[in-house]
Amino acid sequence: MRIDGLQYANWSEKIFRQLREGGVDAVHVTIAYHETFRETVLNFEKWNRWFEQFPDLIMKGQWASDINKARETGRTAIFFGFQNPSPMEDDIGLIEILHTLGARFMQLTYNNQSLLASGCYESEDTGITRMGRQVIKEMNRVGLVIDMSHSADRSTIQAADLSGRPIAVTHANPFDWAPALRNKKNDVIRAVTENGGMFGFSIYPHHLKNKSDCTLQEFCEMIARCADRFGIEHLGIGSDLCQDQPDTIVEWMRVGRWTKDIDYGEGSADKPGFPDMPAWFRDNRDFGNLENGLRGVGMSDAEVTAVLGGNWHRFYAANFIPQV
Repeated sequence: MRIDGLQYANWSEKIFRQLREGGVDAVHVTIAYHETFRETVLNFEKWNRWFEQFPDLIMKGQWASDINKARETGRTAIFFGFQNPSPMEDDIGLIEILHTLGARFMQLTYNNQSLLASGCYESEDTGITRMGRQVIKEMNRVGLVIDMSHSADRSTIQAADLSGRPIAVTHANPFDWAPALRNKKNDVIRAVTENGGMFGFSIYPHHLKNKSDCTLQEFCEMIARCADRFGIEHLGIGSDLCQDQPDTIVEWMRVGRWTKDIDYGEGSADKPGFPDMPAWFRDNRDFGNLENGLRGVGMSDAEVTAVLGGNWHRFYAANFIPQV
């Protein structure tokens, strides 16, 4: 089983076919960065058309059982998430509506301070806000997973402790391996995993040691060390693959509507576009390289199976269902 904990590709029939060639059974797809509720509904609508056009390649994923159905029918299950709480606007009642539409993950912040928590690019981390505490409770109730991938340290630790259900960092790496602002310190990863949460390893070059030149062995050795430190059952892949996106999309990701200035965050001022992916993971057809790489650093078949999809499947099964 192969499950990718996050991608933001420029979706097309070509990529849908590559998902099948790579044997990817499910993928968490970002459908909102800074969109309002109505704009996010239009993105759901766009995906509904793709499900109609390519029913032999993809299907809508809402529950873990949909991954099993996708595997049985040779398709990829598509699960939806937001990298910002903007789709709920300032209305806690929209959380249940968004879950009903098919959302399964929502980040409490995207780099900046939000109504809910502090982002990883803020100079001060004030933690989870009053509204954030109420939103966490509501997300727990309806089965919308709390994602802290772009959140600051204190906010992430508080979210893990406050949440009545496990949370996720869907796409990041350890800070001590690659010191990017978006990567997570050990106490943050420990707070997430000790509370039963999931940590997805990112292949986005700005999160990697030596960036685009990171080797498969370096990446897989890092995963093996994290398995020893935090437990194999809490780890997965969240590639953060942004395949075929034009460089102009970086401006939408980083700038959104909150500033008139250019703010490329993790990008370089000299090259504000997307960095080159490592040679061993160009697109979804390269998932086999991850499997071989993890085996190459001494992981057992059971451990490789857990990291490449089994852990995410178990997490989905436990956390997408509303609480009674």
